[in-house]
Amino acid sequence: MSFNLLPAFLQLLRARQSTAALALEFAILTATRTSEVLKADWAEFDLKGKTWTIPRARTKTGKEYRIPLADPALQILEKLKQIGEVGYVFPGQQPKSPLSNMAMLQLLKRMGQTEVTTHGFRSTFRDWGSETTHYPNEVLEMALGHRIRDKAEEAYRRGDLFEKRRRLTDDWAAYCNQVPTANVVNFRKR
Repeated sequence: MSFNLLPAFLQLLRARQSTAALALEFAILTATRTSEVLKADWAEFDLKGKTWTIPRARTKTGKEYRIPLADPALQILEKLKQIGEVGYVFPGQQPKSPLSNMAMLQLLKRMGQTEVTTHGFRSTFRDWGSETTHYPNEVLEMALGHRIRDKAEEAYRRGDLFEKRRRLTDDWAAYCNQVPTANVVNFRKR
């Protein structure tokens, strides 16, 4: 989805009251992978520190990954705390199981977005970051949890640019929460 359509899409998404809608919005706000969101466990979150730490066993890179949380993502977590604060953040219908990996895709289909995928919102984030901000490429790539391809650079880079990524995450959330410039009525027909 083009980033200029995202605020209108989020307005429609927020009108839906379901765990799948909350999971999709959380995935968009954090620019994380579907599996990372679906298998998120309450033990991974430091709500006071506004941080989500995904253990290395659940990341594509095999390295622990800290994600800064913007206020709208924290608000989603606060809503979900009413369901419970133990186990999966986005619980499925079966006891002690996460939300199905098809739940968000089915939600998109019900919203008429048959050409959009959950993972595609990571590209939406990346395009927005590249085209509308001054954040360096390495900050944007690290925000997506991508591996550094250059082995020499990887050997020397030990930090995770966390504070820079926190500012990026806050800017992304502010963009996502802006008043839509795209026509919501026309958006539904696409």
